[in-house]
Amino acid sequence: MTELASRSESAPATDGQGSGRGRAIGRLLPALPAFLVLGVLFLGAMAFALVFSFWKTENFVLVADWNVDNYAKFFTVPAYVRTFGKTLLMAALVTLGCLALALPFTYFLVRYVSRRWQRIILLAVIIPFWTSYLLRVYAWQAILGEKGVLNLVLETSGLISEPSRLFVYNDFGVFIVLVYVYFPFAALALYASLDRFDFSQLTAAQDLGARPDQALRHILIPQIRPGIITACIFVFVPIIGEYLTPTLVGGAQGVLIGNLVVNFFRGAQIAQGAAFAMIIALFVTVVLVVFRRHLQVEDVVARG
Repeated sequence: MTELASRSESAPATDGQGSGRGRAIGRLLPALPAFLVLGVLFLGAMAFALVFSFWKTENFVLVADWNVDNYAKFFTVPAYVRTFGKTLLMAALVTLGCLALALPFTYFLVRYVSRRWQRIILLAVIIPFWTSYLLRVYAWQAILGEKGVLNLVLETSGLISEPSRLFVYNDFGVFIVLVYVYFPFAALALYASLDRFDFSQLTAAQDLGARPDQALRHILIPQIRPGIITACIFVFVPIIGEYLTPTLVGGAQGVLIGNLVVNFFRGAQIAQGAAFAMIIALFVTVVLVVFRRHLQVEDVVARG
């Protein structure tokens, strides 16, 4: 009798555990295709790049000769170091430019525009994403080029006597186009934070004697910090790998580190390109870890 009782008590527990595992597996099934795509197209490709980065290329053929020469070139060739430093500077400047434009834009939008018009204006900000990235960059070529709209307006107004190349095939042109391309990312991230902010706090701070700039600096900015950090990540990180805009708008003078990686692969220097790609990936990972650990990016998830 005791044995039968113990069996009857253990049977439901076993069924419960089995059904619990089944429910857990069932919840994971919808994510399985995404995990497969991530594993094959991202992690698999990164694994191949990591292996190839320690090989060498001889007569346009990969040779399994394990060494760290490809990584050493990145840090010992001055041209590569300058290009990487220039890329970081460009990413930082574009990030600051996007924040400088997006913060007042979203502040005015959230505080002084009705909810209905907010949606319409945000839709107008997002609409460029409905067109091809390549098409948008070519459109900027038509605006900034020697025979573009901007030069035509300046010549017609008499400000210049001949077409200028000040706005194209240089770093300045790349900066303008990248700010345009990444502005919506910064605007949407800041809008999400400002939309939850209680603006009566600013009024209360000013009633207590704070200047408007002090109220913004000590009340607004700390509370929308998650949105600012998210905007920085969405802008800064992708620019490190940018190569299309620098190629089409910057020309030879606008080369960034992404262009070097593409040139290596196009020239069949796969080992060198893989090493540079791994260094960029490692740097991006470090940047994300720093943002998350020291600037509390987890607040974005907690408040989302």
